[in-house]
Amino acid sequence: MNLFHMLRERAAQNRPVRIGQIGAGKFGTMFLAQCRLTTGMHLVGLADLNPARARERLEGVQWPKERIDAKSLGDALKTGKTHVTDNAMALIENPDIEVIIEVTGDPAVGIRHAMAAIDHGKHVVMVNVEGDALAGPLLAKRAKEKGVVYSMAWGDQPALICEHVDWARTCGFEVVAAGKGTRYNTHYHRSNPETVWDILDKYLTIKDRRHINPKMFNSFIDGTKSGIEMTAVCNATGLVPQSNGLAFPPSSRFELSEVCKPKSDGGTLEKAGVTEVVSSVTRDEKDIPHHLAMGTFVVITSESAYAQQCFGEYNMLQDKSGKYAALYRPTHMIGLELGLSVASAALRKEPTGTSLMFNSDVVATAKRNLKKGEILDGEGGFCVWGKQTPASASLKEGYLPLGLAQHVKLKGDIKEGERLKWADVEIDTTDFAYKFRREMEAAFGRPNVR
Repeated sequence: MNLFHMLRERAAQNRPVRIGQIGAGKFGTMFLAQCRLTTGMHLVGLADLNPARARERLEGVQWPKERIDAKSLGDALKTGKTHVTDNAMALIENPDIEVIIEVTGDPAVGIRHAMAAIDHGKHVVMVNVEGDALAGPLLAKRAKEKGVVYSMAWGDQPALICEHVDWARTCGFEVVAAGKGTRYNTHYHRSNPETVWDILDKYLTIKDRRHINPKMFNSFIDGTKSGIEMTAVCNATGLVPQSNGLAFPPSSRFELSEVCKPKSDGGTLEKAGVTEVVSSVTRDEKDIPHHLAMGTFVVITSESAYAQQCFGEYNMLQDKSGKYAALYRPTHMIGLELGLSVASAALRKEPTGTSLMFNSDVVATAKRNLKKGEILDGEGGFCVWGKQTPASASLKEGYLPLGLAQHVKLKGDIKEGERLKWADVEIDTTDFAYKFRREMEAAFGRPNVR
């Protein structure tokens, strides 16, 4: 627990961690709010397709106007101010910037930015979990070869879940399940950007919707984001998906060890060692008291009868048998906590979670009956949602990864609920993201279990 001490040392040496951030959406804005207040950090540059909007976001989180008027990156480095631009590559190519935060949310764009940053010797904090789910293992491999860090984003749920898993294993426990909570019902898979607020308003109060991308937030509702995030967790920890993906069983935080244990022991899981996401509502959409809609969890066991006895003595949340116990974190604060990843990458050269293998994939799945000639609109849109799928099944069946299910034309009709395949779409095989994904499949095509 010495990151803040290390940051203070850098500040005392007039050598703050120099950061370039790409993207100024909700997550990015939340980090901006705290970066300004963090000793030993300097946001040298902020890149966004709409620089005027980026400046508005900075001012909206109380950055003084005089601190965001640097005329260039060189000026920002000399004065301690921040330069706002629409040129992300300028940040990536600047030799004095140490850490690139990729927070665009576009998987193809994110892969390009991350790979360019790695090639330029930058640490990468990959907020863009969509890009990580598409090809994170290869990005992490390339980063390691270059001697830089490729990291998940602390504050986002995947990194927090990975920490739960690491804690459990380091203590000698067996991880039975790890995951998060959300609000889920079976019909939510049909949700689209026009209907998303009908569901979202029931549990998340957002006063200012100007910072909100309905398509991105719909991804949280329709099940896609859960599939993406649990895929990232599997590929970082060695946990595996269940054969049919996430089941979203209803559960309160106090029932986690009863619900998220194998069916053979009275739970809902296919087996131990998997990811799962629990719902904060019953299947008839009644709110569950003490739910975990914003939190994360791990369910553990031990072959030691004495350890199981201690679960009860120390108020772990046990199941009725006493064999299983749960630990949870009630919330996550996304961008407000991101400084931990930035500091860890720059000062410890250690990621807060990183992709190590290809155990899980996110497959484009039809939200409705789709017609030949339709153009897919990707994550959170009107056409497809992302279903967590074992990587071995995805490769065997030739399923289309969600991250490439955008701006591609259907070759034929697809029924609602059917997983799409590469063969179902017309795709540009010369595209960088396509080629990078295919290279990742070739390099990591054999799943691993830890």
